Amino acid sequence: MSPKDKDYPHTEQFILKASTIARTHTILAYTAFTSTLALGLLLHYEKIVKNAIARYSEEWFPSVSTTIGDWYPERNVFQIFIVLTSGPRIALVSLLYYLQRSQNSSLPTIVFVSVIIRTLSCGGWVYITSTNDHNVHGIFMIMYIVLNLPWIVGGIYSTSQKCPTVRRKRSIIASLFFLSIVPLVYFFIQHKVHRIPGAYTHYSFFEWGLIFYDVLYDAYAEEEFRLNDLRVAIEDLKSVNGNVAPAKVKYIHIGGSPSRQERSKSPKIRTYIFWSVFTSLIPTLFYFSVWEFTIARSELALFSTLSPIWLSIPLVLNWARTRGGQSAMHLLSFIRVAAYILKSPLRRLFLVAFATPAAMIPRVVTWHDDPAYQSIMTNLGLLLSSLSKHVNHSNNPVWLFVNEGSGGHNKEGLIVALLAFLYLLLWLLGALPLGSFIFILHSLLADPSTLIAWSWMGYEDGRPRGPLPHVHGSLTLLCQSIGLFIALQAMKGMKVHFLANPLWFAFGSASSYAMYTYMNWPGYLGGLGLAIFMMGSIPPILYNVSSTGAVFRTSFAAMLVYCLLAFANVWIVAYAFVPGGVYLRERTDLVVIAQMCWLAPAFNFFLYCTTLALISVLGVLATLYRLPATPTQPFRPEHRMLRAGIWTIHFGIDNEGRDSQRRVMNLIKDMELDVVGLLETDLYRTVYVNRDLTRVIIEDVENMRNVDLGPGPNSHTWGAVLLSKFPIINSTHHLLPSPHGELAPAIEAVLDVYGTAVTVVVSHNGQEEDPLDRELQSRKLAEIMSAAYPRPIVFLGYVVTCPHAPRQDYDRWCEYILYRSLYRTSYARVSRSTVTDTELQVAQFVLPKHGRGVTNETEIARYLRSRKEGLPSEHWFPMAYYGNQRWGGVNGDFYHPLYYAIPDNAEI
Repeated sequence: MSPKDKDYPHTEQFILKASTIARTHTILAYTAFTSTLALGLLLHYEKIVKNAIARYSEEWFPSVSTTIGDWYPERNVFQIFIVLTSGPRIALVSLLYYLQRSQNSSLPTIVFVSVIIRTLSCGGWVYITSTNDHNVHGIFMIMYIVLNLPWIVGGIYSTSQKCPTVRRKRSIIASLFFLSIVPLVYFFIQHKVHRIPGAYTHYSFFEWGLIFYDVLYDAYAEEEFRLNDLRVAIEDLKSVNGNVAPAKVKYIHIGGSPSRQERSKSPKIRTYIFWSVFTSLIPTLFYFSVWEFTIARSELALFSTLSPIWLSIPLVLNWARTRGGQSAMHLLSFIRVAAYILKSPLRRLFLVAFATPAAMIPRVVTWHDDPAYQSIMTNLGLLLSSLSKHVNHSNNPVWLFVNEGSGGHNKEGLIVALLAFLYLLLWLLGALPLGSFIFILHSLLADPSTLIAWSWMGYEDGRPRGPLPHVHGSLTLLCQSIGLFIALQAMKGMKVHFLANPLWFAFGSASSYAMYTYMNWPGYLGGLGLAIFMMGSIPPILYNVSSTGAVFRTSFAAMLVYCLLAFANVWIVAYAFVPGGVYLRERTDLVVIAQMCWLAPAFNFFLYCTTLALISVLGVLATLYRLPATPTQPFRPEHRMLRAGIWTIHFGIDNEGRDSQRRVMNLIKDMELDVVGLLETDLYRTVYVNRDLTRVIIEDVENMRNVDLGPGPNSHTWGAVLLSKFPIINSTHHLLPSPHGELAPAIEAVLDVYGTAVTVVVSHNGQEEDPLDRELQSRKLAEIMSAAYPRPIVFLGYVVTCPHAPRQDYDRWCEYILYRSLYRTSYARVSRSTVTDTELQVAQFVLPKHGRGVTNETEIARYLRSRKEGLPSEHWFPMAYYGNQRWGGVNGDFYHPLYYAIPDNAEI
């Protein structure tokens, strides 16, 4: 023993897996870029997308350079993470050299030297920004880019012989990396030379793609180390005489096999949070589309559902299976629940797009790892989400576009999510048929009244032809519970093969056919059969997916199918705004056929019957609780008055991107409307999260319970609704002629108004860009109203042409109230404030004495004006709303009234 060894006789060893070093490097590198990008988007969005050619909104995504180098605190956060990454980086490339070195080739040595220089040049362009010294920054950046070639290409050929899969993966990433350089250069030339606005955004996308590929390429070192079981033994010498010796690497060991990752399960509340996050993404991003009436580029956020692509990285997949990984992503998904605090719709979109992968990745992993348990938990979460909407006026109380003022219970949702985090257990997975399965759940079963909207056709002889959402919606919940109960019993009896039987699938296909083909009760019964089939079929589907053993391929394909179906579900109506949309125009049948064809049998598992029973009972009790205790009455029955309104409410989303149902309800209630037509109301689509826009109004506006939802989502319109305090004797739905443009919905209803049959027509005409459509739609409306003669009639509609205008009228007009055989006493336009982009228009009428008609319908009699004081007070509109932008009004709403005198010889 040497004198030096005698001084340090006590030693301790610490064994470090090389894969841990690689994993640390990947986490720090991705964190450096993603955290900086997130901070930039939140704090300096418009500043970092601006360049010398254009600014927001022509440029809407930042480059890497402007994100990491121009602003505080983004630049500082990035630099801190890069310096933390440098240590693992040097260790990673050194260990790769140790593993790949060879006496027969100098290539590993060349690669090692080049990557060390490359790492140092990275420090050069990170810490010397273009603002500090543009030339020096550029030199280091060029060195870094040039040295990518030996590092990437040489690294592929130097990969350990034990790891052919790693070599193949590195080759794929290298190909994508170098292929991305072509469009990168193209768009840079478009920006720099041709000075085309928007080109830099496309350049930035490919620039960030290169960063992603670069770090992903390095991440495969973790798999190479793991397959070779590369370990580093670090020895710490303890002195007996007070001398201090540094720790040193004693040996590096190659051999052994990787250890299995820890796995766990997920409780029901976490699946509820998953569905809440998942269903809020699409309406948040399409808020921009419906306001701009074009593709607003926010649609790209939908591709955050493709986040299972990250599972192709072994590091991410292994981490996502651990309890720590599940915990971290569960906490990140809370961002979506808390995003309701932000006022900016754009910032809310950024957060929900960020939270969606955090919610999805652990779910798809556990679908693969534990399909039996998770199949039941997934549908329980959906049932809880659907129940919360049924109880909360068709709004999920933790969606980010609802808050305390619009029926949200976001704070309570955060508390529940935190409680679920304490019970941290893992989640689910899927495969290609799962994409269709999730889409069907989302598009048809995410709200108990969606199936009713598919089959609803109005009233006949004073009775509804089919089911009503607020009365029969609980039947959907009941049938979903029955389906899940069937799955449970099949699993308990080990008869999962029954659910994989072709006869079971034939039952589901027949139910889907009946739902699509038939209307009213037959169609709804088909929908209920489909609900039973879907909820009972998840076990064989997930078992089939789990049998593939390919987490990344199956889950990525599943979510890609989901994205395609989600887009197709919008394009069947919004074909005017998308390239190629004409091929899916009004082709709901193709979507229904595709979603059934892509379903595959193969799954199953176990659940608690009490939870199912509780969900079913609560759904029924919520319905019973809200049934009216008193009969519906108009506001002024003793004066035989009818006050009607028409309002285009823009899909129930206000100007700030919040749910507007309660604001709409408050104004309708305050203006004391007896009949109201609402337009742009078909929310039974994934794009609007399957909401019933009438639920708040019919349950809170003093029993305005008579509702006709108009043509359903399978009619390919934007929707029209009639709400009335008077009984609906009969109603008919019309699809106005639309040979070129979007289909225009209309409702023709006969109301019992104080014993007199009055026809009310609610219509949303199509686009002004199609003159033939406008002409044919106007003629059809004239036919409908002419056929109603001699009954009194009130027309409440959105018309895109001026009265008496020629066919080629290019002015876009909006709402009109027309009438016949009634006495008009008042009219007002109510300023829209920020509820929507269109004013509420209201008019008040007096019915002639029962059995009598209007005695004088001359133009002079109809336009006989009066001062407000010349009429009894019951004819006045609420004085609280009288005013203008400077004074008066309520919550920014105020009206401009006109009052009309009743002819002296009128019999009322």
